[in-house]
Amino acid sequence: MRLPTLPELEDAASLVHAAMAPTMQYNWPLLTNRCGCEVWVKHENQTPIGAFKVRGGIVFMNDLKGRGERQGVITATRGNHGQSIGLAARRAGIKAVIAVPEGNSVEKNAAMSALGVELVVQGHDFQVAREYAMERAETEGLTPIPPFHPLLVRGVGTYALEFLRAVSGLDTIYVPIGMGSGICGVMAARDALGLKTEVVGVVAEQANAYELSFAAGHAVSTNSADTMADGLACRTPEPDAVALINKGASRIVSVTESEIKAAMRIYYTDTHNLAEGAGAAPLAALLKEAPVNKGKTVGLILSGGNVDMDVFEGVLAEREQ
Repeated sequence: MRLPTLPELEDAASLVHAAMAPTMQYNWPLLTNRCGCEVWVKHENQTPIGAFKVRGGIVFMNDLKGRGERQGVITATRGNHGQSIGLAARRAGIKAVIAVPEGNSVEKNAAMSALGVELVVQGHDFQVAREYAMERAETEGLTPIPPFHPLLVRGVGTYALEFLRAVSGLDTIYVPIGMGSGICGVMAARDALGLKTEVVGVVAEQANAYELSFAAGHAVSTNSADTMADGLACRTPEPDAVALINKGASRIVSVTESEIKAAMRIYYTDTHNLAEGAGAAPLAALLKEAPVNKGKTVGLILSGGNVDMDVFEGVLAEREQ
């Protein structure tokens, strides 16, 4: 698999911007003071579904509609990918079935159901839900939508195109890694624009398959992905994503659960924005690497803000302990 070209990213942007406005990027003074560098935040928590993945869904579903999709689509998710497919499927008039694991975010489940999808709870984690979705696609003739695909990368890469064109001179961008579409989209936009910006992937310490894969040079699975940052909860990485990340990223940084929660609180106090665990992870990584970024201009991808109320209440409560 190759990264999308500039014309492909621009074509995708025209589709995305017909459905939503570009998201904003802000330089927050409190974050800059705290981190010791000029910090710019790309606010993908402010899309119509509160997460960056909506962009990939729009592009993927437009392609399916153009191909005359009739039976419907099916995919597995922890939430944001499912909302993306649900919104895009509704716009295209296509049936969507979404499989989620047991114990999934109550509020994300509700958001997907509100988009008119058929929501199915299946299995103890994302990988089991994904296997169920693939089996049902085969038996019912549904089109399976994987969590990583060239069209998804092309779609989500539009946020990076917006970011890199809006803010010149970014030395480094920290990007969370779930299944890999976001970081691959950032690398694609950087390369398409001929920039030298370092791209740093961020994973949860307790879901570090992509960190292990980066070190090994090939896809390495883990036995679990037990993190409160559900957008990072991958235990079986995509080989195509691993190959692209290993070629184009500077490094992978892992952050602890405590560091993720601290970053969620900082986003709230310093910017009054909600950040889900995956969205806060890049800030956690920047804080961890503050000495190497002193005086630089750094971008953070706030990939989503879909955190359940009770989870966020718990994160805030930990500050008081």
